[in-house]
Amino acid sequence: MSDDVPPERVPPEQTAPPSGTYRLQLRGTPDGRFGFDEAAALAPYLAALGVSHVYLSPILQAAPGSTHGYDVVDHSKLSDELGGGEAFGAMAQRFRAHGLRVLVDIVPNHMAVPVPPDLNLPLNAVLAEGPSSPYAKWFDVDWDAGGGRIVLPGQGEPNYRRFFDISGLIGLRQEDPEVFERTHALLLGLVGQGLVDGLRVDHPDGLAEPRGYLRRLADALPDPGPDAGPDHWLLVEKITEGEERLPVDWPCAGTTGYDSLGMIGGLFVDPAGEKPLTDLYVALTGGPAGFEEVERDARLHAATHGMKPEMDRLMRVLTRVVGRRDPDLERALRELLVAMPVYRAYVVPGEDPPPQAVGVLNEAAQRARGHLPEDLHPALETVVDLALGRGEKSDPEFIVRFQQTSAPLAAKGVEDTAFYRWNRMAALNEVGGDPGRFSVSQVDFHAHCIRLARDWPSTMTTLSTHDTKRQEDVRARLAVLSELPEEWADAVNRWRSWWGPAESPMEPDLEYLLWQTLVGAWPITPDRLQEFLVKAMREAKTRTSWADQDPAYENGALGYARRVLEDPDLVTDVTAFVARLDPYARVNALGQKLVQLAMPGVPDVYQGCELTGLALVDPDNRRPVDYGRRRERLHRLDTGRPPKDVDDEKLLVTSRTLRLRRSHPRWFGPPAGHEPIPVAGPAADHVVAFRRGGAVALATRLPAGLERRGGWDGTEVDVGRQGWRDVLTGVTHWGPRLDAAAVFAHLPVALIVPREIDR
Repeated sequence: MSDDVPPERVPPEQTAPPSGTYRLQLRGTPDGRFGFDEAAALAPYLAALGVSHVYLSPILQAAPGSTHGYDVVDHSKLSDELGGGEAFGAMAQRFRAHGLRVLVDIVPNHMAVPVPPDLNLPLNAVLAEGPSSPYAKWFDVDWDAGGGRIVLPGQGEPNYRRFFDISGLIGLRQEDPEVFERTHALLLGLVGQGLVDGLRVDHPDGLAEPRGYLRRLADALPDPGPDAGPDHWLLVEKITEGEERLPVDWPCAGTTGYDSLGMIGGLFVDPAGEKPLTDLYVALTGGPAGFEEVERDARLHAATHGMKPEMDRLMRVLTRVVGRRDPDLERALRELLVAMPVYRAYVVPGEDPPPQAVGVLNEAAQRARGHLPEDLHPALETVVDLALGRGEKSDPEFIVRFQQTSAPLAAKGVEDTAFYRWNRMAALNEVGGDPGRFSVSQVDFHAHCIRLARDWPSTMTTLSTHDTKRQEDVRARLAVLSELPEEWADAVNRWRSWWGPAESPMEPDLEYLLWQTLVGAWPITPDRLQEFLVKAMREAKTRTSWADQDPAYENGALGYARRVLEDPDLVTDVTAFVARLDPYARVNALGQKLVQLAMPGVPDVYQGCELTGLALVDPDNRRPVDYGRRRERLHRLDTGRPPKDVDDEKLLVTSRTLRLRRSHPRWFGPPAGHEPIPVAGPAADHVVAFRRGGAVALATRLPAGLERRGGWDGTEVDVGRQGWRDVLTGVTHWGPRLDAAAVFAHLPVALIVPREIDR
């Protein structure tokens, strides 16, 4: 244990299950430092907000100037830039004094390749001594490809395993017991001292064997003791695709909530808008009506460009396994990886492949056959068998390497490429989402919630994270476009022709993304818009990229965006259109927030998003938060003053729902379920209603359509008993059948409890 950790142990105490978290992005850079001291100062506010846990970004020593903490250089030391061990201990003690516990984001996958390299002592030793170094087994290095040395960034093609395609991050071999012990000792010590109460594991799909890693981690966590409440909370950042489910044999509480993010967001998108918005997208951009081929092309681009070193390494393993270089097998392997429907199949060397993994590989093979000549289908079957560990040539390294390649290929090909190439509805292009799934029905949403309550009641739910491409209220506003597609089409066509027939210097898809971004994030400064567009252009990798920049194209595109923001009449027109959307966006924003906070799972509030969250992709969403403003607003609400704007309304929904969860844990946590509430009447489909224990959550959806049809018109919610109080407004409702117009008279959401329940 490092001397960096203070020796005091926080006394064990009886604790309730997690009821809500607040994510803080720590930052050690001088231009906006937010370290352990600054986090500690928020303890009274976060306790008043109603959360049970403060959820911290990585806390270990990172590379100099790190703005996020994922580039760790020393696992034995808490970050000096964030305040060091003493400040961390004081922060944890202050949180505990306010009834708050600590959840920490941990990074097992990789370390930084810093400049200079000697800032990472294990890596520096390997650079000096090569494979003979005692630290050589720490890192996932292809020594043959590098001629017995590590090839650093800028000195040639890297052939060590990177985190995605980031050459400044080198893969760790957590499957080695010594590596696991040395890189987790400090963190586990913090847990043992009662300073950390839960761990969030960053991207376990990049590990050699995620289940084995999680079992080692769960086994290594100290026993919390008979008086310390439930076991330590362990979460994983796992992206599930389509019908994929988190493996049930993983010893964790669940995911960080991207699956719920997509389900919640889709609930507020009108399915009737799919055809007109698709037709508009095709007409404006000339792009395809579907996402499938865009996804395939982007995955193929990642395989042959950004992820080429990892693909080459896997090909070398394949050559070793079959005893010769076989171009047919290599082509089949590439097509199989490109066709993977999920991040990875969980095959463990020496074990029979689970049915889930067999299904995944068979689905991928079926997709790949359509892109291979028939005479290569036998080669494809050979690769499938190798990936599943079947047959005489089964090879442990190939099994592991295949999965460690498929996961980053999916992330870089889809989320970081395809999501910037196909912008039919930008609100759907979100981490863990599927742009091809336009909306989510109430039936599917409730089925998702029932499954979570049954299988993963302590999983996390979220609407915004440090990785989301648009914060929750950007998406809430863009969702309105699905209800007003004709008005949106008129606006876009008007703006595109504002200066006459001159063509935009932007690619059509990027220009359409520009208009969506302006509307979703309005008002936006030129600097913020430029920063987003640079990232969008380079991530799309069609005309420019991070690796091969085209300054002429970029400057032309950015100049066009500046011209838009400098035209006062155009700005006035955009402002008026956003004003047209905002009454409906308010309904969506409050509705999705209440749904997320009240549904099964533990809700996470990303920093600042207790008020309107209109940030774009990082680094925009890591900007400093004005907590003075939030404290003042919460104080006004707590002293009985009514909300004065949508920010107050969102803060009211957030604080009152979190407080109710904290004061009634059995209503919202295990063993509570999720019960859809029946709604009757002509506007029944515009109400989302469900019961959690003694509470009932009700939210309005598709507000523009509701307005067009003339309002609630006698729609009723059957809440099953008489005598209710809305904890958001204090209004009493009797029942058992509540008139929707009365329920939503003050806010488009309601959270009702039996009248006899104390506040």
